[in-house]
Amino acid sequence: LTVDGTFGTGGAVTVMLILAGYPPVVAVGIAFLAGMLAGIVTGILHTVFGIPAILSGILSQIALYSVNLNIAQGSVDLYHLVVSGRNNPLTIITVAFVILVMIALLYWFFGTETGFTIRATGCNENMSRAQGINTSVAKVVALAFSNGIVGFAGGMLAQYQGNFDVNMGRGAIVIGLASVIIGEVIGEALFGKRLNFSARLAFVAIGSIIYYIVIQFVLWLGLPTINMKMFSAMVVAIFLAVPYMRGRAKNSYRKAAKN
Repeated sequence: LTVDGTFGTGGAVTVMLILAGYPPVVAVGIAFLAGMLAGIVTGILHTVFGIPAILSGILSQIALYSVNLNIAQGSVDLYHLVVSGRNNPLTIITVAFVILVMIALLYWFFGTETGFTIRATGCNENMSRAQGINTSVAKVVALAFSNGIVGFAGGMLAQYQGNFDVNMGRGAIVIGLASVIIGEVIGEALFGKRLNFSARLAFVAIGSIIYYIVIQFVLWLGLPTINMKMFSAMVVAIFLAVPYMRGRAKNSYRKAAKN
């Protein structure tokens, strides 16, 4: 749950660095480091002090709200930015390139020894510990890099919209969850067991696009915008239910009897 805070932290750090005269590329790089620091704090709260994972994320998120307010003030709309809402075609190309580079880097990283320890810890923490993996370190590293990427994304969004909003990260965890679930459901439906790890990473990005297409479709229908959070939850719930219902249908006794 730290990402709701680090998304805004990335935006705040980027805005203030650009206003201080730093190049936008350098600004989002430092936003990545700021996000990493927040992730490390969450990891330490969980692994060193024994605070439950969800509560650790909530504590970091609450603290970052004040941190972000202390960091940010001002607008960067008049600067020459990496991405900008004033130049949509170029922005789309730039963001697509950044996504491809990010997927390539993640694919490489998760193929390293550190990356494999993180994946193993996520799959089966007890077995990983039995194999000699320091799962506490793996958790901190995973939280650091994941929140670093979130901070980087927040910095890019702050440049796109030309300003920082302390609430810009609110609901980011839902959007991220929806992107992963939608991407995996569609990827598995299209490729099945042939869906490899690099394709899964790509389908997460595709899932985020589909999520916003669904949200825009809801707006196009003219439904009340005050219900947007409810619609977002419904979209995630539907895509969560699809693989479960499909698996249940395959393993049902009725279908077994027919066969």
